[in-house]
This record gives sequence, C-alpha cells and structure tokens, in this order.
Amino acid sequence: MSNPASSLSEKKSVSEADETVVPHVGFDEVHEADYSEEQYRKLLKKIDWFLLPLMWVAYGVQQADKTGISTQALFNFRQDNHLVGQQYSWLSTIFYLSYLVFEFPMSYLMQRVSVGKTLSVLMFFWGIVVLCTAFAHNWAGLMVLRTLQGLFECTISPSFLLIIGTWYKTSEHASRSIIWGTANAGFGVIVSLCMYGIGDSATKHDSGLAAWKGISFFLGGTTILLSFFCWFLLGTPREVAWVSMEERRIAQARIVSNKTGTDHHNRREWKNDQILEAFLDPSTWFLFCSVVLAGLPNGGITSFGSLVYMSFGFTSLETILYDIPRQAMSIVWFLLVGYFCRFPNMRFSLMLFSIIPGFIGLLALALLPSSDSYRWIKFGMYFMTMTTNINGLLLWMHVPSNVGGRTKKSAVSSIMFIAYCVGNAGGSQFFRAADAPAYIPALVACSICLGLEFVFVLTWRIYLSYQNHMRDKAAEAQGLTPGQVKELGAVNGEKDITDRKNPHFRYSY
Repeated sequence: MSNPASSLSEKKSVSEADETVVPHVGFDEVHEADYSEEQYRKLLKKIDWFLLPLMWVAYGVQQADKTGISTQALFNFRQDNHLVGQQYSWLSTIFYLSYLVFEFPMSYLMQRVSVGKTLSVLMFFWGIVVLCTAFAHNWAGLMVLRTLQGLFECTISPSFLLIIGTWYKTSEHASRSIIWGTANAGFGVIVSLCMYGIGDSATKHDSGLAAWKGISFFLGGTTILLSFFCWFLLGTPREVAWVSMEERRIAQARIVSNKTGTDHHNRREWKNDQILEAFLDPSTWFLFCSVVLAGLPNGGITSFGSLVYMSFGFTSLETILYDIPRQAMSIVWFLLVGYFCRFPNMRFSLMLFSIIPGFIGLLALALLPSSDSYRWIKFGMYFMTMTTNINGLLLWMHVPSNVGGRTKKSAVSSIMFIAYCVGNAGGSQFFRAADAPAYIPALVACSICLGLEFVFVLTWRIYLSYQNHMRDKAAEAQGLTPGQVKELGAVNGEKDITDRKNPHFRYSY
C-alpha cells in the first residue's frame, strides 16, 4: 500500500506537531492518495447511477405517502370519515409524534443491523399501512394507521443521511442530497397527475370507489413495489452487492478527507462521551431551533396547503393542477441551489436567501382581502413560498458534513429529527377549524417562524465562521501547512474523533 505523497521529514514534523495522532490499529488503513483520480471518477459515476435514481423515487414516494391526506381532503376524506374540529389536524400531528418517539430506537436498530435492509422492510410495512387507509371509516382508525405510518417512515431521512455520508465527500453532500430532495416536487408532479386522473374518474363515473380511497390504493401499492428494489440496491458501501471488495476500499479512501470517519466497520463502539458532547455543542442547539422553526410552517402547509388553495376560489381538481407549476418551479430552485452549493461555504447564505420570499408570501396571504378577485395575486404569493422547501434539506446536511464521531453523529441526527417532528407536529395545530377557510392566524404564525429562522441561521453561520478562524490561527501558531492540517484532520476522523475534539476539523457553512 502506498503512503500519502509527503516526505518522511514532513510526516515526522506533522506527528511532532500533533501528539493526538497515533498509528491506526484494528482496521485496514487507507489514504486518499492510494488511488488515482480516474479510479475515483469511475466509482463516483457508478455510485450516482445506482443510488441517486433509487433515492429520488424512494424519497418522492415517502413524501407522497406522508402528505397524501392533503389531497385526499379535497375529495370528501374528512366527511366520509366523520372528522370534526381539530381531528384532521391531529392526523398530521400524531404522525410526527410517532416519528419522534420511534426515530431513535429505529435508527439505533438500523445502524446495528443494516441501513438498507432495515429501511426496505419498514418501507414494505408503511406501504401496507397507506393502502389500508382506504378501509378506514372513522377518526380512531385513522389515528392508529397514522401512528403506525410514522413508526415505519421515521427511518428514511436518517438512513439517507447515513448513506450520503458513507459514499460522498463533504463537498458533494449538498449537491447529491438536493438531487433526491427534488423528489418532493418532482415525484409530486407525477403523483399529482395520477391523483388528478383518479379524482377526475371518480367524479365523472360513479364507480362506488371514492377518489380518496383510490389514492390510498395507488400510493400504498407503489410503496410496496419500491421496497423490493430497495432491498437489493440501497445501503452503505459494506451492505450493497453491486460494488466489489476493491471498490469498497476505493469508496472508503474517497471520503477520508471528510474527517468524520468512514464505513469501514460493521459496528462501532457506542461512546457515552460523544453523546454528552452532542448535548453540550452549541451547534446542536442552533440546529435544533432552526429545524423546529423550519418545520412549523412546513407541517402546516403540507397538510393544509390544498385547503388554502381552495380558499382562493379554486375547485378540488383545479387545486391539484394549479399546484403543479409551484412544484415544477421548486425543482428548478433546488437545482439552482445545488449548483451554487458546489462553491465553498454557500449553504447558509442560500438558506438565508430562500427564507425571504417565503416570509413575504405568507405575510401577504394573511393581509390580502378575502375576495375571489384577488385569487391570482394570492396564487402568486403562495407560489413564492416554494423557495423555503430547500431549507429543511440544507439544515440536515449539517450532520454528514459537520459532525465528527459515529456516536455523536447518531445523537445529533436523533436530536435533529426530534426537532423536525416537534416542528411539523406543532405546525398542523396552527391551522384551527375555527379559522377556516383562509386560516389567517396560521399564515401569520408561519411567517413569524420564518423570520425567527432567519435570525438563528445567520447567528449560527457567524459562530461556525468564528470557530474556523480560531482553529486556523492555532494551526498557524503551530507552523502547520494547509496540507498537513488536511492530513491530520483525516487521520483523526478515521480514529472516530469528534469535530469538537479534532483541532484540524473545519466546518462548512
């Protein structure tokens, strides 16, 4: 095995400069210089072709399953199930509360067993739950089904973050994640057209099958089918069969420069000190607050967005069709953000910029008169809110990009998804039945949340920039070159040292 391209004298000076660096033991050591750029490019192309299409479809399917009741609500879903008051809101809230309760144990099980296999089995079961929604006839039955759906769906986002972190470099995390993130809108367009066809057919032909029941059959069946593809193709480098042993080594060598550790062990020791560090790290709480504030408007709008459209004066079928341009523009926005994320430290700036149109749009919706003559102006204001869809995904990228240490990464990931659940569960409660159909107080509350999110993200960016500045000054005082800092950071990352304890780690923002 070849050594990194540095002289023996340089290696000696590096070791003397940082006493924390010790020889690797217990696993097969690899370095970024062990393989050529051509080998890395070839493997990256293979990874993209296998993973990204499947992740795109899987993420789109789970989003459609999770938010399907928003479209079903247009077709007598609430009336047929005798929902009154806040009962419809609670169908969204219970989903995220279940997600919150089961996310940590399911993520622990996933990492101890297999990321890909665990996800595919749970996907199969949540597909059955979505399909069984067609047989519900009251609020109690729907609450049980939504609780089970939250239990089974809670693993997909954490598993995707783990998969991205084990296959891709830090500089690639945002761009690759944004590709599968576009599925929220991209697959949403496909599903919207299918649901429009189901709704139109049920409206024109009295076949006895309600449109919302047909939507449940369609969504559940699609998910069950997809789970079989995930079983064979989705997972981390050590789990999938479509890479050779040598390609696994290349995949490991590709990402050692991330300084957050690689997927070289089947299991890792659970380290309590890393859990404590996760709770004491200010970044964890910046992340928590930002995700809650992003989730509150998201949870409300995903469940009530269709009903808000109808309040403009559109019919049920028009509401489905007129949401497609917003979804299409969301894809364009995701791709634009993905392009700019290729440049260093652009992620937080893009989040800040994305908040502004959504804040303006929601506030304007609340302030405009309730007359139907304003329907297209309101349509335009609601259209503007699509820019905020990107922020949740960009916030999630903090975990694979900026958190070192396997146990700490798991802990921060769990805290982040608790925040995600808290935000989305609370957001649906903003929309009270007494405020229907315009839901003006809810829209005002959502715009306030976006304003607070802007403040937290900006403050967090300043904090991370300061941390990098202080570490750069310390490295300069030790006489370390940028190359030595990069090498030492990678070595410490492979030793499962956290980002806070690794003085050569640099945060991306």
